[in-house]
Amino acid sequence: MEKRQQRRPPPPPLPFEIHSLDLEPDPLVHTQHMHKKGKKDMVFDSIPSLFNNLKSSNSDPYSEEYGNAVIVRAYPLGMVRANSNVNVEGGRESGVEPHKGLEFDSADDARQFYNVYATRVGFRTRTGQLYRSRTDGSVSSRRFVCSKEGFQLSSRTGCPAFIRVQRRDSGKWVIDQMHKDHNHQLGDVEESHPPVLQQKAPMGRKSSVEVSSRKKLKLLAEVDDGQPCSSGSISVKRVRTGANGQPIAEPYAGLVFTSPDEAYNFYVRYADEAGFKTRIGQLFRSKNDGSITSRRFVCSKEGFQHPSRVGCGAFMRIKRQESGTWMVDRLQKDHNHDLEPQTGTHKKSSTAPKKFIDEVNGGLDSLDLLEINNGVHFSSSQGNNIGSEWYRLLLDYFQRRQAEDTGFFYSMEVDNGVCMSIFWADGRSRFACSQFGDVVVLDTSYRKTNYLVPFATFVGVNHHKQPVLLGCALIANESKESFIWLFRTWLRAMSGCRPKSIIADQDMAIQQAIGHVFPGTCHRFSMWQIREKERENLRSVSTEFKYEYEKCIYESQTNAEFNTMWNALVNKYGLKENAWLKEMYEKRESWVPLYLRGTFFAGIPMNESMEPFFGIFLNAETPLGDFIARYEQGLAQRREEERKEDFNSSNLQAFLQTKEPIEEQCRRLYTLNVFQIFQKELLQCYNYLGIKSYEEGTISRYSVRRCGNELEKHMVTFSASNLDVSCSCQMFEFEGVLCRHVLRVFIMLDIREIPSCYLLHRWTRNAEHGIVCDVDSGVSFQELKGLMVWSLRETACKYIESGTTSLEKYRLACEIMREGTKKVCRHR
Repeated sequence: MEKRQQRRPPPPPLPFEIHSLDLEPDPLVHTQHMHKKGKKDMVFDSIPSLFNNLKSSNSDPYSEEYGNAVIVRAYPLGMVRANSNVNVEGGRESGVEPHKGLEFDSADDARQFYNVYATRVGFRTRTGQLYRSRTDGSVSSRRFVCSKEGFQLSSRTGCPAFIRVQRRDSGKWVIDQMHKDHNHQLGDVEESHPPVLQQKAPMGRKSSVEVSSRKKLKLLAEVDDGQPCSSGSISVKRVRTGANGQPIAEPYAGLVFTSPDEAYNFYVRYADEAGFKTRIGQLFRSKNDGSITSRRFVCSKEGFQHPSRVGCGAFMRIKRQESGTWMVDRLQKDHNHDLEPQTGTHKKSSTAPKKFIDEVNGGLDSLDLLEINNGVHFSSSQGNNIGSEWYRLLLDYFQRRQAEDTGFFYSMEVDNGVCMSIFWADGRSRFACSQFGDVVVLDTSYRKTNYLVPFATFVGVNHHKQPVLLGCALIANESKESFIWLFRTWLRAMSGCRPKSIIADQDMAIQQAIGHVFPGTCHRFSMWQIREKERENLRSVSTEFKYEYEKCIYESQTNAEFNTMWNALVNKYGLKENAWLKEMYEKRESWVPLYLRGTFFAGIPMNESMEPFFGIFLNAETPLGDFIARYEQGLAQRREEERKEDFNSSNLQAFLQTKEPIEEQCRRLYTLNVFQIFQKELLQCYNYLGIKSYEEGTISRYSVRRCGNELEKHMVTFSASNLDVSCSCQMFEFEGVLCRHVLRVFIMLDIREIPSCYLLHRWTRNAEHGIVCDVDSGVSFQELKGLMVWSLRETACKYIESGTTSLEKYRLACEIMREGTKKVCRHR
């Protein structure tokens, strides 16, 4: 007992988090003294409070009679043990193998877990097919496959290994299907080829607390060089002297700033004096309204995505307070590399104002913008956001692609020897525009967050209702001149194919550029930007207002009805003088569904944003070194999905649900996805009643209403002389597929075949054929040749897929190709 009293006291009070508490039973102790294994994530204000908690549970760790070996793994709050097997991003142990029922917080977590597992086993992965909900179109499940899945490349062997995760109602993603066996030899996967998602940098040296597995409980808390680590609750501001002898303020936990701009400028000045460069790290958002709640500023050598980076753990994190100020709540000042303090003569000017683009801003000021690119400060009098590194990287890529693809197009805007905006599109994108360039989405969602890469995409909708790439761009600044150059360049690359409609942000620069380059094209505002503006300007309104607001926007059927509901709404809630609502009312024809139903938008929903084309592969902070690889990987996956849908539409048939001849007609012509939309309308038409309300000559008008619902009523006008038909719901004008109201009238009139003018060629299985001949006569022979190459190449790919399913089909395919070659040669 005397010896026990002389034991060294525990370290000073620190806030600790218990990551695991494992009680291993002594076989000599009665089972009633045993504790259940698995207590985790317990937080204590100090180590003594840990002891008191153990004592209060009648389990005195100092008692000789206590027969269990207690193993406590405790770490100062906010720290992670250095030699952990836990994957922080995926939340899974690296030794866990995939199995059905394994849960993840997100699809990204599941993909990263599979990447880690694949690296350990000895293969690489790709992101496979995704599946969408038929209810709302959201992604409901994803497949992650072995990189050797399929036969599209010579290196692939048709490997069947995969996992599929499905989203549950709880929001979790669960493995519901999987196949672990491979049909090829496994081997080591080099660390130099990381998974698609960049891995977070380690936090530098970590603290550790170890407890002996014997009867004595020994707690150790060490950080760095054996010095005790505080939890970050520093109350005294440290000051040191810079190269010029002036005192330099150092960051400390609890330091308060009025804005993120002020915090960033402070950290940049501190970094300049300390001898390192900075980058903007991760940001975190509120689950309630999506607003930014905290930001991280990191050392430029954080991470491993570039050879110059060494995984430095130095950072400063600021958190938004309820008062609107921003406070430093986490801080790591130690670096794992040498610092290079700068003298006054060599110091870079890094204190210019930094513009943070929050989700609620909806735009940015490009005139005094200073962006950071790969740790290098770059500024221009014209607000150029593209560093010279991007120019060198992309030019090399463009030249290589142009040698492979005769239809590859690229253009760079150069001003006073400085590369400004960049645009490129491969031959297949240009050919796709000749088919599906009637509706274009300019996706500039990089503006949602503080960005490093101003990457934008032109996206269309193909005949399977899938997004199809029509071009990519890096935008130098967001001026009218930049967008005019971009739209003109896109139009030139697409052989003058002007879109009927375009979905883009409502910024004045974009509106003016669209009106200048695409006169007559309908411009619809991006829904993601409208949602952000709503959150910003309608944040304080009641739930009742939001309900009435949504009803006014999405349920108004006539202009008069919309005006009445809108005026009543703003008067009732005292928002008549709200500047944003005034502006949106004036521009209602560019975003309210009532005014856009008569314009063709390929059925792109008005109340939701289109999913980014590159999805998880590219984001606004993708490092320079990974950009090309991720771009090609994301593009390959999208085109693989399109090829699969082509194959399904050519080889599979949907079940007929009625005996109507028009259903058989549309099944024969439409792709599977579009036919499902038509079939749904056909089945719904049986729930409607049609009554002739007007007739004059060959013109008839019908009132079509839903059975049991007098309010849901639409007017259908039909001309018997030329089979011309129109409906007040304007579904055909908006989506290109006949609505249930028109189909009800067709069935009433015993029209057994839909007129060809109501079967859009862009929705048919053969949409990719016969378009090249319709291209503008102004197209050069080289451009026309590029379109023909991609047209023939796509046809050949489908031909090869069908011809390799069996030996008999292969022989037939070879014979047909020989005969076809002879016929083509005769026409020389």
